[in-house]
Amino acid sequence: MTLLFFGLFAFSLALSFVATREVRDMANRRGWVFVPKDGRHVHRTPLPRLGGVAIFLAFSVSLIMWLGLSLVFPRLVQGLAPATLLRIYVPACLIFCLGIYDDLRGAGPYLKFAVQAIAAAMLFAGGMRVLDLPLIFSHSLPWFVGLPLTVLWVVAVTNAFNLIDGLDGLAAGSALFSTLVFFVCALVNHSWLASLISVTLAGAILGFLRFNFNPATIFLGDSGSLFIGFMLSALALAGAQKAPTFVAVAIPVVSFGLPILETSLSILRRLISGRPIFTADREHIHHKLLELGFSHRQVVIVLYAVSAMFAMLSLFLLWPTGSTVGLVLAVVGTGIWLGVQHLNYLEFGELRRVAQRTIDQRQIVINNLSVRRAVEELKVAGDFNQVRSVLVAAFDSNDFDAFELHLKSLPGDQGAPPESNRRFHWSKFPHMMAISSQPSWKLTLDLVTTSNQPRGSLVVYRIYSHRDLQLDVNLLTSEFPATLADALDRVLTLPEVLVPAAQSDAPFLAANL
Repeated sequence: MTLLFFGLFAFSLALSFVATREVRDMANRRGWVFVPKDGRHVHRTPLPRLGGVAIFLAFSVSLIMWLGLSLVFPRLVQGLAPATLLRIYVPACLIFCLGIYDDLRGAGPYLKFAVQAIAAAMLFAGGMRVLDLPLIFSHSLPWFVGLPLTVLWVVAVTNAFNLIDGLDGLAAGSALFSTLVFFVCALVNHSWLASLISVTLAGAILGFLRFNFNPATIFLGDSGSLFIGFMLSALALAGAQKAPTFVAVAIPVVSFGLPILETSLSILRRLISGRPIFTADREHIHHKLLELGFSHRQVVIVLYAVSAMFAMLSLFLLWPTGSTVGLVLAVVGTGIWLGVQHLNYLEFGELRRVAQRTIDQRQIVINNLSVRRAVEELKVAGDFNQVRSVLVAAFDSNDFDAFELHLKSLPGDQGAPPESNRRFHWSKFPHMMAISSQPSWKLTLDLVTTSNQPRGSLVVYRIYSHRDLQLDVNLLTSEFPATLADALDRVLTLPEVLVPAAQSDAPFLAANL
């Protein structure tokens, strides 16, 4: 059996090498090349994208050769099930045809999902299905639950490998690591058919990779990425029939770590930012690494290392114990968290900010209440000193650092202060110079009464800090200015306005934005 596997691998590799070169040359002669159309593509040179044709041909011819030899040497099919092979191969051909159509004509997302769902249903009908959900259900799932879960698994994995196909050799190299994991797992579980399929697929991918690694002369294309993704999802389902439940679920998920992570991040990013899920962008993991200054080849090598790490960790789960599973989960979780942190996704930074504001919600409520309380107290203030005290109390208990109140007198005012006393300022610092010496920003509120009379302005200042403003600014910009203006309009009509000269005469020094 070992000789059979080695022979199939070598034959598939050699055939893929020759087929890839021929497909590349023919596509160039006929002009079947892919021309980059927008900024999200990192390539500038038109190249053929039919590399999947060579992989499919090498894989198919290798299996046909094995079936032909089995007619002469029946020992070659002992322990194998050619009928099961056909139940995987036929829907795989459907996926390959979908990829060819997409490479040559272009296919919309709904057509892709529909065809992939049909192929997944064919796998389900052939006995390759999601049997149960460990840790959630301890018994086998009914067909009306297993079918949609099987479709979801196949569609997710198929498109995950398609999604990471953005750099030379990235999708093919990541798939090669996963394929080798399946080969090892199949050998351990004595699943000879899965071993045969995976080793043949590995040879076809490796032969193609010679022409796809940077600088590539041919692309994998949807015909290749969809076909490889579908085959790997089918191999995972086939392996689930013999392996223990936890192993059957955990190993594929971990070994597909990079494409699953990429898919999950892309969906989350687009949901958070309110963009359609199917929108293309330049914010995939490989794009982020390019922005960090890595070269094209360096990015691919780094992501190969990530794929290899996921593959190695998944093999630890072949002999699951409490400590092994815990170690794998800890390493995977820590690695993903650190990686996402260094990629600087704006969407996740916004999530962190929202989470921090949720933690700080108590302080936000306190600060908001100080403004609301000031609004109510301003409605009953009887003189300017009370107005001033209300403002000082309100801003002393929130996140602003200083304010300046500019008064505007009207002809009808009975107790308008002199020109030099029409400003009042306050700061949390001992001297107003403190705020002017630090980076700060200011918000100017025009004070207009409900009867449309201008009564001056209120300027609030805050020093820049790493902590967000714990206040709903809408409270300051909605009811508060009109209420303050009405209070000033009321107290300025009194016979006397009390404004201490020591406070009003001091110069107010504030930093500009």
